[in-house]
Amino acid sequence: MIKKRFVLIATILLSCLRLQAQIDTIKQNNPVPKREFRGVWVATVTNIDWPSSGRTPADRQKQELVNIFEQHRQTGINAIMLQVRPAADAFYAKSREPWSKWLTGQQGKAPEPFYDPLEFAITEAHKRGMELHAWFNPYRATMDGNFNSLSPQHVTRIHPDWFFTYAGRKLFNPGIPDVRAYIVQVILDVVKNYDVDGIHMDDYFYPYPVAGQRINDQATYEQYGSSQFTDIRDWRRSNVDSLIHMLGDSIHKYRPHMKFGISPFGIWKNESQDPEGSETHGGSAYYENFADSRKWIKEGWVDYINPQIYWPFNNRAAAFEKLADWWSDNAYNHHLYIGQAAYRINEPGSPGFKNPNQLPAQIRYMRNNPRVQGSVYFSSASLRRNPLGFTDSLRTNYYKTPALPPVMLWLDSVAPNAPRQLGVVRHDQGGIQLRWQTPLLAADNEAVYGYVVYRFYFGEKVNLSDPSHIISIKYDNANEATDPTAERGKIYTYVVTAIDRLKNESVPAVTTFNYQ
Repeated sequence: MIKKRFVLIATILLSCLRLQAQIDTIKQNNPVPKREFRGVWVATVTNIDWPSSGRTPADRQKQELVNIFEQHRQTGINAIMLQVRPAADAFYAKSREPWSKWLTGQQGKAPEPFYDPLEFAITEAHKRGMELHAWFNPYRATMDGNFNSLSPQHVTRIHPDWFFTYAGRKLFNPGIPDVRAYIVQVILDVVKNYDVDGIHMDDYFYPYPVAGQRINDQATYEQYGSSQFTDIRDWRRSNVDSLIHMLGDSIHKYRPHMKFGISPFGIWKNESQDPEGSETHGGSAYYENFADSRKWIKEGWVDYINPQIYWPFNNRAAAFEKLADWWSDNAYNHHLYIGQAAYRINEPGSPGFKNPNQLPAQIRYMRNNPRVQGSVYFSSASLRRNPLGFTDSLRTNYYKTPALPPVMLWLDSVAPNAPRQLGVVRHDQGGIQLRWQTPLLAADNEAVYGYVVYRFYFGEKVNLSDPSHIISIKYDNANEATDPTAERGKIYTYVVTAIDRLKNESVPAVTTFNYQ
């Protein structure tokens, strides 16, 4: 028995040493990029991240969200993926679906005192220079079997024929055309009525397999699919494809500059299932969720793909580095953001995630690959707990300077014009006040969305690719900014650029000021 324990301990130690050796080979000196997507999922289902409870008063909910956003801003996060529709319910007022029970404790009950959580979240995120992506769960209608607690306005009561029950939950039946049309309209309610930066969907399409469970959609297949498909599995994949294609077209019809992205399970197909698949040995979105996730980015139906690569380096079934490389080879000139597992840091039984250098090394690995534009962490609460000091390392090292999101030239390649008549004066309360005039309309007639303010010491080379000189990223069109940290006796060169909705940046407006 003692010998067996010794062998087990030796094996674990050897595994840790191999992992550390692999991590140490990744370059340590990656420059901090000026453009990088740095997102975090804020989950509302079962109150994972926010609000703390459905019984929390509205004013306290708002303060909780402000605190969450402010913590992430200080960490260097520049995008919030806020779950606004966890189970055919809503965290926003302009919805055809009932208020979520995880917001107010009772499905269908409005917040008291009344407020619109999504509108509030957009304002608070933009105030802090962060994008806000509205995160939808497309097919989940309930999280449990307590169907009697559902609101009379819940869609399962209005259209009971649209659903099948799987593992005790009601799920939309994607094979019904009216279901797909309904989901598109639900999402367009947000697209048309809210100033979100993006529409985001997670990995829950057809349900993950559960032993002893069967998807009850044979009758739907016979009605809608059997004339075109000989295999029900191909029909299911086609149903998901149809929804994604419809959504991409609809979102961009109403909001041409709105981003649309999906976060699928990390494995599309294994190489053993398809020579074009990844060198992995796990479950796959294609076969288990009937989600042909690579097709969506290949066809350009989505603007970014955000695979959940929740494994460490050198994992036998699904190694982080192999999946990151595979997805970077299959992004088809669109954006790739990697889903990173902050929730697994210090996980018992996982030597990879007990290593405090695991996720930092993943960041360095991604930055060495120009076809990876950033990452998104699951989830907010995990990141805010600062496991193994990881969040501190973001704030002081990897995200120590601000970053603009990467541009999407297929949506908009026209930069704004430069700010006009940039001037500098002393601020009444100390520091420096910058003022300028609004740029002329861009060639595409798009109005300015915000500004980036840089500061250089006099005589220093003006290098706008170095983010360490950014003192402010403004997601508003106010024609002024302050520099409260300026020191008397110094001569500064200030640069202000204009940005549009997709963060295309203008040529600079430049001025110099002797702060006496």
